[in-house]
Amino acid sequence: MKTDIDIHNHSHFSFDLWLTLIKSHPEFKTKRVELFSSFFEVKKPINEVAKIVKYYDDLCNSINEVIGGNVDTFEIYLLILSALQVDIKQINKGELNEFYQKSEELFLEYKPVVIFENLHDFFDEIKNQGKTINILSNTGFIKGKTMRKFLINEDLDQYIDFHIYSDEANCSKPDPKIFQGVKNQLKNQDLDSAQILHIGDNPIADYKGAKDFGFNAHLLRPKI
Repeated sequence: MKTDIDIHNHSHFSFDLWLTLIKSHPEFKTKRVELFSSFFEVKKPINEVAKIVKYYDDLCNSINEVIGGNVDTFEIYLLILSALQVDIKQINKGELNEFYQKSEELFLEYKPVVIFENLHDFFDEIKNQGKTINILSNTGFIKGKTMRKFLINEDLDQYIDFHIYSDEANCSKPDPKIFQGVKNQLKNQDLDSAQILHIGDNPIADYKGAKDFGFNAHLLRPKI
């Protein structure tokens, strides 16, 4: 049980996902690179594809954090393909949609690992006190709609009052607009910001972003 998170002096809890509650399945990223390479008929060696995928994944995540916007999943695909010398003018949106669907199926097969200890029990404890929970996550390759499917499959969605994902909000942590989105969706609009605790692993996006907005924040050490 995460006894170091203060649930008694807060009324609403906002959770990051990646490296806070979950981490990638150990085989997923390798399988996704293989799928990407075969689907788009990339001629480069698989290790080079993997390197380029990671580079643009990290880059777009950093851009989102600095600018506060959201680089679309399909834009990330096209940046990677262009870097791999694939003619992106020959690719249409239907193909991108088809690849995303296959990627989602792979993601749900090689599903993320829950790293937050006794998560169901912890969420139970919060809800039994009549308090509320949301997910607040920046997205990249994996869209919010897919994360919802995963959380439903894990029987975690039952605890979550609302979800906010950067691809749907078109802004990313630490931008104040996305934290305002949390306040806007609270049933109790009079709740003081200091009564809202955001929990995450990123010192800038999660901790500083929440604190600068006026929420309380709890920084978790990622379990990699």
